[in-house]
Amino acid sequence: MSDYHDDLRLAHVLADAADAATMDRFKALDLKVDTKPDMTPVSEADKAAEELIRGQLQRARPRDAVLGEEFGSEGAGPRRWVIDPIDGTKNYVRGVPVWATLISLMVMEQGGYQPVVGLVSAPALGRRWWAAKGSGAFTGRSLTSASRLQVSRVERIDDASFAYSSLSGWEERGMLPGFLNLTRDCWRTRGYGDFWPYMMVAEGSVDICAEPELSLWDMAANVVIVEEAGGRFTGLDGRPGPHSGNAAASNGLLHDELLNYLRPPGS
Repeated sequence: MSDYHDDLRLAHVLADAADAATMDRFKALDLKVDTKPDMTPVSEADKAAEELIRGQLQRARPRDAVLGEEFGSEGAGPRRWVIDPIDGTKNYVRGVPVWATLISLMVMEQGGYQPVVGLVSAPALGRRWWAAKGSGAFTGRSLTSASRLQVSRVERIDDASFAYSSLSGWEERGMLPGFLNLTRDCWRTRGYGDFWPYMMVAEGSVDICAEPELSLWDMAANVVIVEEAGGRFTGLDGRPGPHSGNAAASNGLLHDELLNYLRPPGS
């Protein structure tokens, strides 16, 4: 059994509380939405969910540090929880059900913090995914009602399904030509966006996915789930984990070829 079993159980408790709070305000006509300095939206539900998770962590793990999208970093030490209260806020505020709460525990290892627990809960879809390092990845409604995740065995790009978020980010970074070549060579492409492509890679329903710009809280939970399902998760530079500011995830068999298409200019 994983050394992080108790932490994973706590992540489920945190997600249950966040789900109740976010679903209560989903599609609310009086939902308050502001614009952050980076011109991205933040809703009252984002803030409330993060405050709720932080409060429960303070009681259950008072010695652990916390990093969240809305309220920044608090505390220090060898263990740090990383929270994205609503990944997919633009969907949330428009009533699109593709959004999720992302919760990860990272621990200090050689080379810095590495994710060891990841949970992604998408209550409007009725879906949840989770993993702990060394214990496999799962999906279901609870720890006791779950099925194990396994990535696909597709070995050729021309047989692969590729998921992405948008075209604009690739264009802004001078990476659109490689991205378009990949879309032409793949069997199928779809712009699912946000957390969902990574979960579908873990499930084996999508073979590869990538995004050109991300924050740590966008990726930390996804890393553990993809890797424990048998896949690979790196930056576009090939660096393992969520530390490159961008991401590529795959079933492992297609990873090097995926990176060859999407290498940043000058690399």
